[in-house]
Amino acid sequence: MTATDLPAKPYSTASSEAPIISLSTRAGSVDKSFAKIDWQAPWLAHLQQLDYINRAITQLSGLNNEPAQTDKVEHTPDILAKVLNTALQQQAEGLQQSLPQTKPALNNQAQTLQFVSQNALPEGEAYERFIATTGNIPTRDNLHDLFNGSIWLTFPKTKALLNYYHMAEIAQQGIGASRGRVRDTITVFDENGAVLVTSEPRIGEALINFDWQASLIEPRAQWDNPQQLNSQSRAAVYVFGHALLEQLIKPRKPLCAHSIVILVPQDFFALPLSARMVYLDGKIAQYMDKLLSQDNVTPRQLAPLPILGVPHFWAENADMSFYEDNYVFRHGRRQKKK
Repeated sequence: MTATDLPAKPYSTASSEAPIISLSTRAGSVDKSFAKIDWQAPWLAHLQQLDYINRAITQLSGLNNEPAQTDKVEHTPDILAKVLNTALQQQAEGLQQSLPQTKPALNNQAQTLQFVSQNALPEGEAYERFIATTGNIPTRDNLHDLFNGSIWLTFPKTKALLNYYHMAEIAQQGIGASRGRVRDTITVFDENGAVLVTSEPRIGEALINFDWQASLIEPRAQWDNPQQLNSQSRAAVYVFGHALLEQLIKPRKPLCAHSIVILVPQDFFALPLSARMVYLDGKIAQYMDKLLSQDNVTPRQLAPLPILGVPHFWAENADMSFYEDNYVFRHGRRQKKK
């Protein structure tokens, strides 16, 4: 792999100081669960527009703590949709790109994406079909949908591709009690996925083979620190699953992601974070397109990764005894030698 497909210039991004548009005491507020978000958590660092979303949610959360506002603040729907739409617009302007779109499926044309109230989803309409045919992403005012929206902002091509495969499978199989292997794989990755990005193939191979020593422990010095990006790094993990991000509000050692491995040129780690994400979005979409087009695709092709074992993700993993917990860091299944 060469570095020729890496962006030649750093991407500009919307200013983190951009004004919080159309949010006031009259706009409503969010519930107290949002106050539990640790916005400095390393597994959140890669999310695009994080600073803006942080400030907007913090402002809305703060309204709940002002007794003088009690009579004025009434919870109304669409708060997160408004925040995410503003973030989406600011990001497009910062990248000097048009708003992202769905991937055309069947007879549906590409649709410009936007976040809408959950109430916009017609009764009986399949969630994925609604997104594919309208570009509208139904959004509830809860943590789960906040993180789902954040992943749409960060990896729009990949999310659109997953939606495309959902649509293709629904067209063939319909909607029944069982999703089938393709949609099962999509769902596991969409909800609980992580991406190991590395310029050192041996690290990726070791992860797939449950070799924690060779993937997480021995090359620890080569792992990127989300708070101190290093152009000499050779490995990093970025969380894709929005349900996993929600669970990480209360980190627990047994939390395990289902991961894929993306090989990149070393120059990838010299990119600013925003450029890394734009580049990765295309690479993850290509990887998932190839994976999901296989007749024998199964969620078992996603490699288990105890997420708090990622170097720099959790202070306790600086002590190597952290990895001696066989309940979490299991031997697992090994690839058969051919």
